[in-house]
Amino acid sequence: EASSSDASTTVPPSDKATPTAPPDGPGADPGAGGDEAKGRFRVNFADPSEAGSAASPDGAQAEGLQNGDTVMSETSLHSSTGGQHHYHYDTHTNTYYLRTFGHNTIDAVPNIDFYRQTAAPLGEKLIRPTLSELHDELDKVSRHTWLCPNVSTLCSSHEPDFICCVFQEPFEDGFANGDELTPAEEAAAKEAAESKGVVKFGWVKGVLVRCMLNIWGVMLFIRMSWIVGQAGIALSCLIVGMATVVTTITGLSTSAIATNGFVRGGGAYYLISRSLGPEFGGSIGLIFAFANAVAVAMYVVGFAETVVELLAGVDAIMTDEINDIRIIGTITVILLLGISLAGMEWEAKAQIFLLIVLITAICNYFIGSFIPLESKKSMGFFGYDGSIMWENMGPDFRGETFFSVFAIFFPAATGILAGANISGDLADPQLAIPRGTLLAILITGIVYLGVAVSTGSCIVRDASGVLNDTITQAVGNCSDAACGLGFDFSSCKSANDCNYGLHNDFQVMSLVSGFGPIISAGIFSATLSSALASLVSAPKVFQALCKDNIYPGLSMFAKGYGKNNEPLKGYILTFVIALAFILIAELNIIAPIISNFFLASYALINFSVFHASLANSPGWRPSFKYYNMWISLAGAILCCVVMFVINWWAALLTNVIVLGLFIYVSYKKPDVNWGSSTQALTYHQALTHTLHLSGVEDHIKNFRPQCLVMTGYPNSRPAIIDLVHTFTKNVGLMICGHIRTGYRRPNFKELATDQARYQRWLLKNECKAFYTPVFAEDMRQGTQYLLQAAGLGRLKPNTLVLGFKNDWRDGDMMNVETYISMIHDAFDSQFGAVILRLKEGLDVSHIQGQGMKHMNKHPKHDSRRGFNKKSPTVPLNVSDQRLLEASQQFQKKQGKGTVDVWWLFDDGGLTLLIPYLLTNKKRWKDCKIRVFIGGKINRIDHDRRAMATLLSKFRIDFSDITVLGDINTKPKKEHVSAFEEMIEPYRLKEDDMEQEAAERLKDSEPWRITDNELELYRAKTNRQIRLNELLKEHSSTANLIVMSLPLARKGAVSSALYMAWLEGLSKDLPPMLLVRGNHQSVLTFYS
Repeated sequence: EASSSDASTTVPPSDKATPTAPPDGPGADPGAGGDEAKGRFRVNFADPSEAGSAASPDGAQAEGLQNGDTVMSETSLHSSTGGQHHYHYDTHTNTYYLRTFGHNTIDAVPNIDFYRQTAAPLGEKLIRPTLSELHDELDKVSRHTWLCPNVSTLCSSHEPDFICCVFQEPFEDGFANGDELTPAEEAAAKEAAESKGVVKFGWVKGVLVRCMLNIWGVMLFIRMSWIVGQAGIALSCLIVGMATVVTTITGLSTSAIATNGFVRGGGAYYLISRSLGPEFGGSIGLIFAFANAVAVAMYVVGFAETVVELLAGVDAIMTDEINDIRIIGTITVILLLGISLAGMEWEAKAQIFLLIVLITAICNYFIGSFIPLESKKSMGFFGYDGSIMWENMGPDFRGETFFSVFAIFFPAATGILAGANISGDLADPQLAIPRGTLLAILITGIVYLGVAVSTGSCIVRDASGVLNDTITQAVGNCSDAACGLGFDFSSCKSANDCNYGLHNDFQVMSLVSGFGPIISAGIFSATLSSALASLVSAPKVFQALCKDNIYPGLSMFAKGYGKNNEPLKGYILTFVIALAFILIAELNIIAPIISNFFLASYALINFSVFHASLANSPGWRPSFKYYNMWISLAGAILCCVVMFVINWWAALLTNVIVLGLFIYVSYKKPDVNWGSSTQALTYHQALTHTLHLSGVEDHIKNFRPQCLVMTGYPNSRPAIIDLVHTFTKNVGLMICGHIRTGYRRPNFKELATDQARYQRWLLKNECKAFYTPVFAEDMRQGTQYLLQAAGLGRLKPNTLVLGFKNDWRDGDMMNVETYISMIHDAFDSQFGAVILRLKEGLDVSHIQGQGMKHMNKHPKHDSRRGFNKKSPTVPLNVSDQRLLEASQQFQKKQGKGTVDVWWLFDDGGLTLLIPYLLTNKKRWKDCKIRVFIGGKINRIDHDRRAMATLLSKFRIDFSDITVLGDINTKPKKEHVSAFEEMIEPYRLKEDDMEQEAAERLKDSEPWRITDNELELYRAKTNRQIRLNELLKEHSSTANLIVMSLPLARKGAVSSALYMAWLEGLSKDLPPMLLVRGNHQSVLTFYS
């Protein structure tokens, strides 16, 4: 679609040109774009080189890519037609780009549309000009052209910011008249158009009404009076106060999170997941949705029980009580489902009606409390009286404790998230959630307190209901408040058979009220409204959870239907769960679990605010300011305490379920990035600890090999990565250095993209390393950059790891000079040096399917380590097959074998530490360490004992120590002659030429070996040859040889001779690590 709509003809660079448009384009019909296209215009950058070669679009495009001149981010590259690229900028601001502050420029002014997410439901995502387009040199974007509909004149200039258009008519509403939309714009416009018919609620109907209905439950009418009877007025007020403190703190925390950016649908799940990440969000989302589904059953059963009691009162029971509850509950939940499926508008209307009934019932009670009737006095209701209030002030627990009464009341305070749960259906969630939730908590708290004080002040705890229980003159020991009011209930109290009063009659509020049936209507309203709110909340939360695809199997429930995107499948699932629990009809066990599920959500919402504040992320900027991180933490702890107070086994079960789901989501690692506070805190802690570490002096005991490994692309040399990673994993730092050389100008954008891409590849392959690429003129300069700048604080490398240059005799000897200089630079920087040699070689990037050239751009499609498990399409030759097998040898378990350590020279202990760390790992644990040292033939036993003592003091296990007494024996003549033949092409032979010519040659080819140097280091040369003979004799079957790297004095030994020593020492052997520490101790035997 984009390609066809972008087919505006490229304008040749002349001062008077009129752009043409295709017949179906916007030029043909200015109104073709419709209202949606209005107010939008487009910048086209046309490259003359491409315009000139329009006849060959493929060639032009290929050339552009080859030169690397057109480097665009994916977001700004909407389409390409032929060889020509179009970059579109749309604007919806009156201050459009053409003239910004009176100047002609493509630099955009601040605009909200630039900050939208791609799929934002609030408006369209627009793209600001990229830095490259504003900053790159003129040869990259040599001419900027503004193609406008209704243009009579168009001019261009070589100044990149100079654009001019003369318009025949002014913009309508100050906007340009645009042409057709790109697919992304069309989708956004379609969504915007669809959302016009969507019902959105304000803070009263959407949040306040819902929360009040959900908080005022059955408890208000049938349990509040009993709680006052048990706990007394004072402790009842304390219970209400404690519950309100918990809910208020949670309300403040909810408000803080809800005002920290745009809130979508999903309520508590959305708030927690976007704050703490998918692990917490995913676990809470599932149990919160389930708790809401079961809560539907709980409220419906509460309603059914009340109906059955009324039926029993008029002898109209259908079968028996339990089955009647099931029948009525099933019918009720089907009706509620019908209301929900009718749409949110109907559901909201039902909620308003239920609230009116509920408020009428509450007013009815308070009015009735001021009208004491003589007939009600025998039932304990005397009207407001100071003596009754005083008598009921203290507790009178009968078979209960303060905490058990609190546990019974607390579910009545839950329901504060009813508004937040439909956050997607609110017109302005940031305003509605704080205002509606907090006001609902305040109003409901005051009503609960009012009912507690009111019932405690006008009703006695025990009454018989018998009119004749008036005081007679004979009774003199009556001291109750009822006695002062002319009634004596002592007989039923002593016999424990009083049927009325706060303690005994759950329906006492019906008794007090002006008109009893209205209280029954209030009970129906409270239960049905809570059931309806839960029936709507559960599918909405579940739909949001499924949309995020945290649990892949549940994605079928993500689809929404109709203009309000209703989760119909979610409604059916919630209905089935609710029906299952209604049929059980025994909710005494499930009720505390539901309360605990809700409390776990509250605890995590509070913890989210604390966590986000602690992480101190610049993105945490809630517009609601009345919160405090420490109060939120206290709220989280309070919620956890209340969970255990209500029911300890249910609390344990909740914690186990949350933990189980948390571990599952953590293990699955969903591919989402929501900028959670967990990420922010991880960064904060890493920064703090890194700074703290920098202030501490290094100690030998804490030495770790921190390796700068010259890998190039990470999977070009898998053997070196695998081996080094084995001994640095969870021990030390590993940095994969990559030096990018070349005559082309460095492309830093490409470098940054590669850095992110290959770092992801390392993480995906469970390689705990950092990938650090640099641009440099040559390898040596790049290595110097890395030696100086890689790492941070104490997390800096201290060991340079190189692959052996197997092809050193094949190419330009200046490369050898560079290679040896890198080793010298490492020692100059006080680094240790490690060289890995495999006789087959290390670099596999030339083999088909290997190396970064062949790496899939999407890491999830990569095979392990970049190797194809299936055989490549082209059969490999023998040497490549061997190379491929050798490069994977360190990925396998090593089995029973040996790691031979030839510790000939003391370098501080690095030569011994690396094999020790290797054999501590699972892959190498079956390998034994054998130590080889040089010694004199007449002191072999003494040297062996001395080394054994040293190793035991270092607490390093070894299987054998071999003292080489014949290390200084002359090597075999054939080996010496082979060595001399190898170095022959690299000798200077200054004795055979004039001194001046020799000096000139040495200056131009500094790697050449002089005769003087060769003679001077004859003994050292012979030692390398002899050591190779000994290695073949003793270590030809070892899994790995670790050997002291011979040193060459800088400026005295030419690079060709040093390279020849390394070659002569290590050729035709198993994998070999040549190690030289920086001669500072890395091992100690002191504690």
